[in-house]
Amino acid sequence: MQSETANRDVARAWAYHDATKHSAWSIRADAHYLDWANQPFPLKIYTSIDPIPLPRESDQTGIAALSAISQESIEINAESIPTLKDLASILYFSAGITKKKPYTGGEIYFRAASCTGALYQFELYLVTGDLPDLEAGLYHFGPGDFSLRLLRKGDYRGVLVHATAGEPSVTHAPVTIVCAGTYWRNSWKYRARTYRHFGWDNGTMLANMLAMTAAHRFPAKIICGFVDSEVNQLLDVDPEREVAFSMAAIGHAKSGPPDAPRDMPKLNLPTVPLSQSEVDYPALRAIHEASSLRAPDEVAEWRGGPRITPTTRTSIGAIGVVGGPLPFPSEAMPRDTIEQVILRRGSSRKFERQSISFEQLSVILHSSTQGIPADFLDPLGAQLNDLYVLVNAVGGLNPGAYVFQRDKGALECLKEGQFRNEAQYLGLQQDLPGDAAADIFLLADLNPILKRFGNRGYRAVQLESGIIGGKLYLAAYAQHLGATGLTFFDDDVINFFSPHSKGKSAIFLVALGKGQKVR
Repeated sequence: MQSETANRDVARAWAYHDATKHSAWSIRADAHYLDWANQPFPLKIYTSIDPIPLPRESDQTGIAALSAISQESIEINAESIPTLKDLASILYFSAGITKKKPYTGGEIYFRAASCTGALYQFELYLVTGDLPDLEAGLYHFGPGDFSLRLLRKGDYRGVLVHATAGEPSVTHAPVTIVCAGTYWRNSWKYRARTYRHFGWDNGTMLANMLAMTAAHRFPAKIICGFVDSEVNQLLDVDPEREVAFSMAAIGHAKSGPPDAPRDMPKLNLPTVPLSQSEVDYPALRAIHEASSLRAPDEVAEWRGGPRITPTTRTSIGAIGVVGGPLPFPSEAMPRDTIEQVILRRGSSRKFERQSISFEQLSVILHSSTQGIPADFLDPLGAQLNDLYVLVNAVGGLNPGAYVFQRDKGALECLKEGQFRNEAQYLGLQQDLPGDAAADIFLLADLNPILKRFGNRGYRAVQLESGIIGGKLYLAAYAQHLGATGLTFFDDDVINFFSPHSKGKSAIFLVALGKGQKVR
């Protein structure tokens, strides 16, 4: 029997979701103008702590990107302890600065993973035991100078074990990376919709992290269930402004950590201000509070419930399964390493109106839906998001609307036709989805998700969409294609794919195609 907590009051998740929907009317009625003079600084900098430089030269894994992206799991046969050089590689290719672009008045720093508006609202904190070349402690990762800063000295992994109700992957992880989102850094542009973006942007970062841990042969698991207040206290963040959103447990140690320290004093460490002033969006704090878990018993109950089962849909008007099972990558597929692909990845600003092949699309769909170890997903169960595909130009596939049947590895056609104009409209009337070869819409039936996970399920479904979206990016760029994440008109997307999508909600959108260089 599920206990009655704030997390179980799912009307609060529905209220946030409905209030932050986009429509053609809402966009026109509520114009938002960016205050460029007050744009938040994209880095968190502790001003009183000396940096610990991370090694900038690391051995290449040599692992093909498509293999790393779709890696299902790493067998745990012995201890698997990362070195500082391993961590440097994982951090750089997950959240490091990979490109710099000059503009009038300064430079834009682009990171390894895609982020809405290039605003980079997520900070990474490492909670480690004693490693071969790093003492136990709580560290903050600074992408700006590619360094760690020691915030707390000592082994605090027991805090995470308690906060996750003894989650085994956290108990035996020599390193757990905590991802924390800063509201204002994203809400400056996206306002109350930022909590959706938390899931998307944290997810793309985690997609890179999972690929890199797989390439380094470290087991990893994404953790969404934990006592929020305990983790925020460990990080010493102000939960009115910055909050822990997810974790990644990395590696395996035979023995668990010592018990959590009894005292965890406040640090009150000074940091560089984000901007001259901040605008508060109470809806962000409200949905985070509504989806917070308050005690280890609640976390254990949250994690221990039944798995989500797929929803059976009647494909009224469906033309049938097209092409049979999707082909697996052939030997002729690109073998670029995961490091090469991450460095090449960007967000396409314009697509050529050219076809991609059915095999390329197949590889993208297959790779992006594999290898997502997470505490909210049963290894053999259904994923939370369903993939609907609007095909504009894919060789060997008629233009039209499709749904990806993951269990069968097949695409089912819902309706045929050339829908470039509709794609352009659905993607917030932007040219990109209309010019793309294919558009992947991630839709989810929130009713069973919220029933099973409570409001925390809203975090989970957004986070999973970002992980899948990040994998879509990497699988596209591994094949020398382009991709970009986009927002959308929520209810119009559902109406377009109906009746098959009836009752679902639009969660994320990624456009794919042959990118065109913009001068």
